[in-house]
Amino acid sequence: MTLPPSLCRLCKCEREDFHKVIVMGIDPGFAITGYGIVKYEGNHFTVIDYGVITTRASEPLPDRLLSLNRELESIIELSKPDAVSIEEIFFNKNSKTVLTAAQGRGVAILAAAKNGIRVFEYTPLQVKQAVVGYGRAEKVQVQQMVRVILNLDDIPRPDDAADALAVAICHCHSCKLEYLK
Repeated sequence: MTLPPSLCRLCKCEREDFHKVIVMGIDPGFAITGYGIVKYEGNHFTVIDYGVITTRASEPLPDRLLSLNRELESIIELSKPDAVSIEEIFFNKNSKTVLTAAQGRGVAILAAAKNGIRVFEYTPLQVKQAVVGYGRAEKVQVQQMVRVILNLDDIPRPDDAADALAVAICHCHSCKLEYLK
């Protein structure tokens, strides 16, 4: 399928003389889900919002998932992103943690899909490569580069929010590379 020349091939956002896109990055979780929303115009980032959504361990699983969905849909409705980028789950030895994080990730993908927003997935290695230039970078290096790239005074806190902003930056850089093809 050939796209009209006014559309970016990757995220299908409209463009004129420069690329402009609003991206919501998500660091998926169950107890804590990080989100970060950035506007990328030309070669300049502007932070729109970032933070975390938390669910209470004392609540039943369905209620926690519903709460996460409602919060994400509210944020999506307010920020109106052109694309949602989400980090793939890194498998660790605790299978229960992976399963619950995957449930939160599924809710995040569903919230974007229900709002007609394309979802792009990136591995932790891809995010580190896009933000730091080295796929095996340490977490603190990624956080420091997020601060620098977004021209923030401090590293975004909590870590989940900084990770979500890194995923959004990753998509913008990936989208820019596609735009230049």
